[in-house]
Amino acid sequence: MAGAHSTATLLLVDDDPGLTRLIARALEREGYQTHCTGSAQEAAEWLAKNQADLLLLDLKLPDGEGSEVITAVAETGRSVPFVVITGQGDERVAVDMMKRGALDYLVKDAHFLEFLPTVVRRALAQVEKDKQLAAAEAELRTSNEVLRGEIAKRRELEREILYVSEREQQRIGQDLHDDLGQRLAGTWLMSDVLKKSLKRRGLPEAEHAAQINSLLKEALVLTRTLARGLHPVTIGDGGLAAALEELAVRTRQMFSITCAYHGPAEIALDNTTATHLYRISQEAVTNAVKHGKAKSITIEVSLTPGHYVLSIRNDGSLLPGSAAGEGMGLRTMKYRADMIGGMLELQNRPDRQGTMVVCTLPATSRVEDECQI
Repeated sequence: MAGAHSTATLLLVDDDPGLTRLIARALEREGYQTHCTGSAQEAAEWLAKNQADLLLLDLKLPDGEGSEVITAVAETGRSVPFVVITGQGDERVAVDMMKRGALDYLVKDAHFLEFLPTVVRRALAQVEKDKQLAAAEAELRTSNEVLRGEIAKRRELEREILYVSEREQQRIGQDLHDDLGQRLAGTWLMSDVLKKSLKRRGLPEAEHAAQINSLLKEALVLTRTLARGLHPVTIGDGGLAAALEELAVRTRQMFSITCAYHGPAEIALDNTTATHLYRISQEAVTNAVKHGKAKSITIEVSLTPGHYVLSIRNDGSLLPGSAAGEGMGLRTMKYRADMIGGMLELQNRPDRQGTMVVCTLPATSRVEDECQI
């Protein structure tokens, strides 16, 4: 009856003609195609012109060792799976050959022909399994290459979206400061003149004019604060500390809560990296006020051995469970951290008195100052 691998081609290399015929008949009854050679040279010459699915190799040949056949084939850059055939007492040599890649070995004893078909089937099954595994690995490598390309395209798109968003924020901030801010400033000055004029004349409308003047002044301050938030001062080398200090001041003014910056007066980071860290801080502060209902926020930058650590701690609501939801703000912060080679974590404070955002950045990290913010 034909076996599962009946179409396989087997090369039998053995210098015993009688045993060779018995082996060939046993294998042909299983449906295998067999070719027989009696020396290492004949085997090497046959393999140079033909392809065998499995090699049955006697270790002792008249013109050399069976291992020389494997060496000769390997030198051609080809690989032929093989099973070693050895005489009794040579098991140690056979084991050494298995270390060189043999799939199995057979000892020429009384049960040799009985075990032969099983060993061949097992070896061919292993060869087929190895081929399938190699094909799967090749397919996986191809898929991974395609995936890496798609990820690279997505990251580039995300980078561009982030840059466009930043640029639009800066434009709106500049328009608020240069256009609306100037108009409000002019209107406030005119209302102040009107207020003083009405007051000198002792007219009752002076009180209303004073209220209008006060509201205009508050609107002007708020507009300028918003403008600076959308378009902060240029965060050049070492300028991050000043920008974070200003963020703390603006937070106190806008939300009437406690907010402070602690850290070095100068932080040696390039403009792009500093801008990303500033935006992370800004988003973390906003989230703490809006979602955490925090009353106290601390922004801190420290330099540990080999790393910058930016932390924004607050006394607001604790996170539910052990992790926070992946909102847009958190995803944006994590993306910004990833863009500059850092890692961002949002977690409850160790003292359970609020939450904290921590961004850890290698001190050697530096991003080219292109359109990446």
